Amino acid sequence: MTVDDIPLPALIGDIGGTNSRFALIEAASPAIMRFADERTASHATIGDAIELVLRKADRRPRSALLALAGPIAGEAVQLTNSGWKVVPKELIARFDLAEVILLNDFEALSLSLADLLPGDVDQIGGGTALPERTRIALGPGTGLGAGALIHARGTWIPIPGEGGHIDLGPVTERDMAIWPHIEWNGGRVSAETLLCGPGLVRLYRAVAATNGNDPSLASPADVAAAGLAGRDASAAEAVHLFATYLGRVASDLALVFIALGGVYLAGGIPGRIAPALKTGAFREAFVDKFPHRALLERMSTAIITKPDAALAGIAALARRPSRFGVELAERRWRG
Repeated sequence: MTVDDIPLPALIGDIGGTNSRFALIEAASPAIMRFADERTASHATIGDAIELVLRKADRRPRSALLALAGPIAGEAVQLTNSGWKVVPKELIARFDLAEVILLNDFEALSLSLADLLPGDVDQIGGGTALPERTRIALGPGTGLGAGALIHARGTWIPIPGEGGHIDLGPVTERDMAIWPHIEWNGGRVSAETLLCGPGLVRLYRAVAATNGNDPSLASPADVAAAGLAGRDASAAEAVHLFATYLGRVASDLALVFIALGGVYLAGGIPGRIAPALKTGAFREAFVDKFPHRALLERMSTAIITKPDAALAGIAALARRPSRFGVELAERRWRG
């Protein structure tokens, strides 16, 4: 089942572990009606958040397209980093909707990659993004999301995934010294263990312990700020290593998909630590993959600066579904 004839107006949503972003697409206007962000933890259910948004807007949509931070499977979808469980049939009944479509959050973000302009990104290092070639999105935020956008047979095809949960291992002697101090998450060290907001704090604590220091910073924002300003040596090294490890993971995904269309960083953290990502550590880690350094040097890496990129991707799908090869078997519910 592919997307066709989505009833408008449509509520679109980018639902993350920290923030939920909503907008409304009207049939007669190319613009979207953007609502204020809702803190995910401030609402018991997604239905309560939607109710508040629609009450403020005084609008009632005919359908909803929601991008969720987690794998889409079954009649109830549990968010990976939130207590919310999304049950489409309940939303249809509560809001009198004709249909609900669920996407993975990085599937939605991947849809936006087709329309990125030079002014929508902040380039990191060299490389050139080739048109109509595979593109990768990687986003450290509350968790670590990943997705791909492939161009085949005249159609853009988003590939959802859980690439943030691949294993991450030590490479250098310094990594070997730090690794015993890392707080394991779920019995292993995944990419998301370190490459997300809580992961930056884990990495900072591990570096401090390796240095024989007591960590004094408790939040990702504090670690990032102190590290970038050079006020705390362990924080500075943690931010540097975060950029390095993110480069390694981005490189892994780029090699899996041969991402000659570019690798794009999203989420809340890359923009905040852009100076650290542009020191060269990220790019060197990205290209340093024997025997494929020359191939990786051809690939572009950049931070997405376009506001609400995931919502833009969902809106593009809703307005021109034939442009994308989105398979919706078991991800589309009708009233």
